[in-house]
Amino acid sequence: MTLQTPMEWQRLISTKRLGRPDSHTDFTEHRSEFQRDYDRLIFSAPFRRLQNKTQVFPLPGSVFVHNRLTHSLEVASVGRSMGNDAAGILKKRHPEAAPGLFAELGTIVSAACLAHDLGNPPFGHSGEKAIATFFSEGKGTRWQQMIKEEAGEEKANIIWEDITRYDGNANAFRLLTHQYEGRRAGGYVMTYSTLASIVKYPYSSLLSGGKSKFGFFYSELPFFREVADHLGIINFCNDGYKLRYARHPLAYFVEAADDICYQIMDIEDAYKLHIISAEQTRELLLNFLDDDQRKTIDTTYPDVTDRNERIIYLRSCVINAIEQECVRVFTDNEDKILRGELEGSLISHAQPRIRDAFMNCAKFSLANIYRSREVLDVELAGYKIIDTLLELFTDAILSPDKAYSKRLIDRVSSQYQINAPNLHERLIGVLDYITGMTDVYALDLYRKIKGMSLPII
Repeated sequence: MTLQTPMEWQRLISTKRLGRPDSHTDFTEHRSEFQRDYDRLIFSAPFRRLQNKTQVFPLPGSVFVHNRLTHSLEVASVGRSMGNDAAGILKKRHPEAAPGLFAELGTIVSAACLAHDLGNPPFGHSGEKAIATFFSEGKGTRWQQMIKEEAGEEKANIIWEDITRYDGNANAFRLLTHQYEGRRAGGYVMTYSTLASIVKYPYSSLLSGGKSKFGFFYSELPFFREVADHLGIINFCNDGYKLRYARHPLAYFVEAADDICYQIMDIEDAYKLHIISAEQTRELLLNFLDDDQRKTIDTTYPDVTDRNERIIYLRSCVINAIEQECVRVFTDNEDKILRGELEGSLISHAQPRIRDAFMNCAKFSLANIYRSREVLDVELAGYKIIDTLLELFTDAILSPDKAYSKRLIDRVSSQYQINAPNLHERLIGVLDYITGMTDVYALDLYRKIKGMSLPII
């Protein structure tokens, strides 16, 4: 196998912004460009909407569990720690690097972590599945031939792959880069490094190997190519709509932070909701720790007898242990990562104790948490709501002159290109509208459209 020319940190860390080709600036002692990315995301409307989007469990009643917003904040915290820890090691390893080159790794990772779920539709991962199956199995199948007749077979193939394998990660990249109606070029005008770090699957849907995960839609393919080429990210395939790059190295940390938080925090939430017992929770989490770390659990806080507090402390120790192991894997494999050769996640390369404990948690969660009645009820409701909204709004853009269609279309914000000249662009406008909804908004709109509730005047 021919070794790839490795990527270079001095190119991978860039303050250039999409939509502003002349915006490249040097690092200063003031708020950095990457801190601006972080702040821009924190104050954005899509980020605020995450507070009403399901993570796994139903939005809280008497017991507070994670939603997409709290999950994203926790992922950003873990990601920042890993980026900062790795920066300290890389700075010593590369004394020849420009001063301050690695100083912002933690900030870049934390900003990308904030954005990683921005593109998720309502009702968690079931929302993604509902969209995909509407077109692959439901009434949306008729769109395949219509798109082919309008766009031609080659272009239609990738559009159809995008839709039938609909992915929230790809939609996050679209949300940040697409110029919606009335908005500025470059979308949120993020730095290239932050944008590249968000993309965990840096290939188009045609190269997803039959899996649902991919990094960008057809419509944003030129933007990703621009970002990746500027940063010097290795290109493995550049054949028309078939585009595949190596990951930006910091995407490994974004993935790891996400994996750590959803796996460990979902277990804690399941415990809070009495889906699993304290004993089951403790056993799952203790598997991550060695004998010395286990002893610390029992000796550090001998006076803490509250069962909930002991679970919280154990959870924090576990997250710290996994985080440190991910930093070790990353820095030990720096050369492979820079050559685009490290397959799988950082956790998949962790020492056996942590890797096996993580796999055990994943297996347990699938059987006992993700298939629990509470979670399944959300998924079933989400399927019905999204399927209904898609059916009605796609019918409306096919027959926009009908009286009912006009009323539905009038409900859509002007930023979504639902009146675009091309049919497939109008379809993407519908998807932009529906995926931007919160769970509460989607449910409320569904009830109103179905005549189950009326606005209070």
